[in-house]
Amino acid sequence: MARLSFFSFLSIFFLSITLTTLVPSKQVSAVPLSTDSRWIVDEKGQRVKLACVNWVSHLEAVVAEGLSREPMDLIAKKIVSMGFNCVRLTWPLYLVTNETYASLTVKQSFQNLGLLESISGIQANNPAIIDLPLIKAYQAVVSSLGDNNVLVILDNHISKPGWCCSNFDGNGFFGDSYFNPDLWINGLTQMATIFNGVPNVVGLSLRNELRGQKQNVNDWYRYMEKGAEAVHSANPDVLVILSGLNYDKDLSFLRNRPVNLTFTGKLVFEVHWYGFSDGQAWKNGNPNQVCGRVTSNMMRMSGYLLDQGWPLFVSEFGIDQRGTNVNDNRYLGCFLGWAAELDLDWALWTLVGSYYLREGVLGLNEYYGVLNWNWCDIRNSSFLQQISALQSPFQGPGVSESNLHKVIFHPLTGLCVQRKSMLEPLKLGPCTDSEAWRYTPQKILSLKGTYFCLQADELGKPAKLGVICTDSDSKWDVISDSNMHLSSKISNGTTICLDVDSNNTIVINTCKCLSRDNTCDPGSQWFKLVNSTRSSTMAKPSFGINSILDYTKQKLSYGSFRA
Repeated sequence: MARLSFFSFLSIFFLSITLTTLVPSKQVSAVPLSTDSRWIVDEKGQRVKLACVNWVSHLEAVVAEGLSREPMDLIAKKIVSMGFNCVRLTWPLYLVTNETYASLTVKQSFQNLGLLESISGIQANNPAIIDLPLIKAYQAVVSSLGDNNVLVILDNHISKPGWCCSNFDGNGFFGDSYFNPDLWINGLTQMATIFNGVPNVVGLSLRNELRGQKQNVNDWYRYMEKGAEAVHSANPDVLVILSGLNYDKDLSFLRNRPVNLTFTGKLVFEVHWYGFSDGQAWKNGNPNQVCGRVTSNMMRMSGYLLDQGWPLFVSEFGIDQRGTNVNDNRYLGCFLGWAAELDLDWALWTLVGSYYLREGVLGLNEYYGVLNWNWCDIRNSSFLQQISALQSPFQGPGVSESNLHKVIFHPLTGLCVQRKSMLEPLKLGPCTDSEAWRYTPQKILSLKGTYFCLQADELGKPAKLGVICTDSDSKWDVISDSNMHLSSKISNGTTICLDVDSNNTIVINTCKCLSRDNTCDPGSQWFKLVNSTRSSTMAKPSFGINSILDYTKQKLSYGSFRA
């Protein structure tokens, strides 16, 4: 791609300003990072939530994608403007273990692939790397991310450069054609050594998506333990991240057999979850039932590690961002509810808007990419809104547990339930301004520090706040297989569910899509009660008895006592 036009530059400039105002800036905490039970923390013991995006650098060119279209510094700034604090930067083993690749410059790599247009684009946008060896260009990307306060996880994605993954590509498991265990350990050691002392490199993921006919538990322990020890010996500062079997979906074997390592405080496990991980189940089944089944399976296969005191990093998830894939759209709501409830660390697939060359196709458009084909614009801004609440921690070490409360998170929008005043309807808004709720054993949802509780009034009307919190319309059950419907009963005994209208007002409607129906979309009625110790509107003045009396007088003047 040629140089940016003046007007293109202005559009990106204003886009960056807009995104920065929408998404709170993230500060990289004191590094190196370590683990405190299930949490990742900085040197001060404060929680650091990894909210990463995957940046691909493992395909045939062995150069970070997009550098022919944008300066790397501008890409790094876009990453920050979109709310990410971290990049999972992929690399192929051959980058440091194969002489053919080790001796190539960026220009030579593209020339060998016939990618002459990409050479012109890199000369225009990133001329400083065009004659660098591939590893030096990789280091330059890491350095640029560091200059922009972005953490980096180095992910050994594959051995032989190319698209990943299949059961028969020779890269799947120890002993496969391109997966020599000794060479792999040598490569990990080299990468850990090269980036020793680089402060924004905070983790090294040993291998992406182990798979294939040779995979077995005993060899997993044998080699992953060796790889972990090699990385830690070469660079004791980095987190050591271990993936599971079956395309990184299965960590169940760790339940009764922990890894045996000489070091502590650095071990993290990673897992992957996509909509297509379960075929077309989301499209063909009832979303509530599928969500319940799949999340239960995720907990059985990997989520249980949190209860055992290990951090769990969802290092790949993502959707077709064109918004037309029903399977992906339904999966996303379930995933976001699960990820919010567990307050997981994660990495979105992917930053990439298009590839130099993927599977023989020049300039292939990546519909899972947050950036569009030309890397200039955001592909789907509503998606960024959906994930924005998960880009900051809800809880963790370093925050007072006295602030513990619930937020009511709405996965479809990425917003939370909030109020502007006692006389206005509850609405959805940024989770940074969320109400602090208390959910009692009697199933009352009350505003923490007040006498007010959430109440169901009339079908099709807004949910309200009231001070008589003993009636059936003040009790809220978490129902459906998804555990994301908040249900109550109105005065005539009708069972209802919390919902959202087109104006983001919280309303009372008939519960929908609870079972069987696979044509129904329950997304507007999916809410998740999430534990949080974030600062919230608890900072607003609490409503004492005088406030209640004033409030009651106002309501009586309108002919109704109930809020």
